[in-house]
Amino acid sequence: MIKTTNSIYLDYHSTTPIDKRVAELMLHYMTTAFGNASSIDHTYGDEAQEAVSQATVNISKLVGASPKQIIFTSGATESINLAIQGTIPFDSSSKIKPRIAVLPVEHKAVLDTCYALAKKGLAEVISLQVDSKGRLDLDHLEKVCASGLSLLCMMAANNEIGNIYPIQEVATIAKQYGIPFLCDASQAVGKIPIDFEGWGITYLAISGHKLYGPKGSGALVVRKGYRLSPILFGGGHQKGLRSGTLNVPGIVGLGEACRLRLLEMEEDEKAIANLRDKLQNLLFEKIPGLVVNGDITSRLSGNLHISIPDVPNSAIIARVRHHLAISTGAACSSGVETPSHVLQAMGLSQEVIEGALRIGIGKFTTYEEIEQAASILSTACILTRQAIHI
Repeated sequence: MIKTTNSIYLDYHSTTPIDKRVAELMLHYMTTAFGNASSIDHTYGDEAQEAVSQATVNISKLVGASPKQIIFTSGATESINLAIQGTIPFDSSSKIKPRIAVLPVEHKAVLDTCYALAKKGLAEVISLQVDSKGRLDLDHLEKVCASGLSLLCMMAANNEIGNIYPIQEVATIAKQYGIPFLCDASQAVGKIPIDFEGWGITYLAISGHKLYGPKGSGALVVRKGYRLSPILFGGGHQKGLRSGTLNVPGIVGLGEACRLRLLEMEEDEKAIANLRDKLQNLLFEKIPGLVVNGDITSRLSGNLHISIPDVPNSAIIARVRHHLAISTGAACSSGVETPSHVLQAMGLSQEVIEGALRIGIGKFTTYEEIEQAASILSTACILTRQAIHI
């Protein structure tokens, strides 16, 4: 059994600790109001259904959508699969294959789903262009859209380097050419403003555990007038689009987390950005040769993605893992020792990629933890450099 340690948690892009207020509300719907939201013959079911309805309201207010547009899933990965697989017809005999454009720095949930369809001969995948900072080439995007697409996939914010992408502009281009637009907003919702309806996004993927809500609970927001083919069958729940008994406690938790982010996001993110900048400055002072990756002019408040070019990230992690929770990359690739596809797409050098570390700061991070983290990381860097050059 792994015991809780006193290490400093700075891996908020991987997952966030659940807000205690969210957990308390979820407990009520696990133990007291535990009814099945589809049971219409008694008040237990009525209470559960009312809670689900309230969650749709809370989510829709945060992302600028209508409650009727919310489909509950197990998380962003399922939401993404539903949007992509539900859009692309399963007909390999067609001479004209559907074309999907993707950002090469997308989460693996997007990339792997698209390339799985391509491998089966069901779609053609077009890679959009990014520069060495991971920034989108909008001119290239427009040319690709003008050539005709069945689906455009673009994340709102990157889960490694933290870049925030111009989703409003992207949605406008997609709409101009009549292209459905899937936005993976799992890292962005609750951190930056999102206006689903106003910006013209077609599909929006959300995950609860990225915004102080529960794991295993997410949503797909679907624009009115767009039809998806389900990928799960049985029972016809949620307008037949996603069958399965609703995870009422998880849905309630997601909804409450969204309600709290709407109230507290602006103030929290300012404080988080200040902590991030403090840590960045301390590390620059203490670690010669430090590099910050990504677009530092447009990134998530809690993101600090660094490289120490002459020090392997695995050596740093080995020294700090019991004192400091940071990562070498996305949690979706845990256990797979391959270079970051995000950093490779940016064309960074091998030594920069091998020295990369992802730091994620959140609302529960303290100033004292930032100072301690800077000391732990700089010490680990010094010791590793000494060991390498012995």
